[in-house]
Amino acid sequence: MMEKFQNIFRIPELKKRILFTLGILVVYRIGGHVPIPGVNGQALVQFFEQARGGGLLGLYDLFAGGAFRRATVFALGIMPYISASIILQLLGAVFPYFQKLQKEGEEGRKKINQYTRYGTVLISALQAYGVAVFLENIGQAASGQLVVPHPGLGFRLLTMLTLATGTVLIMWLGEQITERGIGNGISLIIMVGILARFPNAVFDELQQLQAGNRSILMEVFLWALMIAVTAFVVVLTQGTRKIPVQYAKRVVGRKVYGGQSTHIPLRVNMAGVMAIIFAQSIMFVPQTIATFFPNSEFVQTVTAYFSFESFVYWAVYAVLIVFFMYFYTAIAFNPVDVADNMRKYGGFIPGVRPGKKTAEYIDNILTKITLPGAIAISVVAILPYFLTRFTNVSYGFASFFGGTSLLIIVGVALDTLQQIESHLLMRHYDGLLKSSKIRGRRRFA
Repeated sequence: MMEKFQNIFRIPELKKRILFTLGILVVYRIGGHVPIPGVNGQALVQFFEQARGGGLLGLYDLFAGGAFRRATVFALGIMPYISASIILQLLGAVFPYFQKLQKEGEEGRKKINQYTRYGTVLISALQAYGVAVFLENIGQAASGQLVVPHPGLGFRLLTMLTLATGTVLIMWLGEQITERGIGNGISLIIMVGILARFPNAVFDELQQLQAGNRSILMEVFLWALMIAVTAFVVVLTQGTRKIPVQYAKRVVGRKVYGGQSTHIPLRVNMAGVMAIIFAQSIMFVPQTIATFFPNSEFVQTVTAYFSFESFVYWAVYAVLIVFFMYFYTAIAFNPVDVADNMRKYGGFIPGVRPGKKTAEYIDNILTKITLPGAIAISVVAILPYFLTRFTNVSYGFASFFGGTSLLIIVGVALDTLQQIESHLLMRHYDGLLKSSKIRGRRRFA
């Protein structure tokens, strides 16, 4: 195994890409400790400690790698970019103009990326204003210190400028990783932000054990459960349904083409981590809207149903995951196009007529395997809720038993390993695993 890792650094291009990626991630983590001007960081940390995780705000802080809790320039994280991407993809399913851009290849992709960047700036500015209002409304911490000593229009404008700039910088860093590094930049930034919380979660769990709040037997059970759920997510991620395809022989001049047998791999989780990220972004919307109406009883009452501790929140979250699993699968995989391409090159599924019947057959199988995959992912996603509700496990530690954190970590890790594997095999080195068949994930951008 050590020799296989050494092979990574024997390839100059791969070594350069990995070091570049690590350097960008270090810059991202440093930016997560630069505070916003005009905010008392100590008072803000005390507020989150009093809130015992901060509910949904604590979950948002998990995506930002702790930057939201510390009110740093990267407090919004990459979520505004994800929200803008969701909006553009939804528009592509409704408006012909965006549908046309999606089919124009590289030029259309560049245009969509440009609109996504504009949307990121707009969304981050709106969310930054909500954060500024939220910080002003916190008031005093337990120590009596003001979180925002000098509130007002000046503080709000400065916060909007700082946080929007920080989000744009994160977006640029992610694009640099994708182009010049290894792996998908945006996904890696999200994963690093989540992993940054793991050491603190383990330390808190050890303190619970030392304080006698948790028995050794219970602790062993929790770690065994974490390993089991992680293994289940890996299996679910790798699971595929292979549809056999036969190509007829064709004679072109003196050469014979076709005649071989192959298959179409249909993933159980075709949408990858995108369904989770999309659903999570939607669940942030009620809380974001509530920050603009802090004194409205009606808005606060409605928002309470979508609080992190509410069963309604998790039920809606699970339904959204199932919806986005089907939605993103429909965008990422078109059975009609696959059937047409097979017919053009003389391919057919044994026992199924080419053309429309083939498309219906593939669509039927894809629908059947997507449903159990979506339900399984939904169960894994809401598992932390039941752990925190029925045990004394904190959400910071429970989030690594399942939920968005584990699904994203596994998905992004497999995608990055797949890219490293491709570089090794391309240069005739053995892969990281004996099988050399790590299947990549659906990437974010």
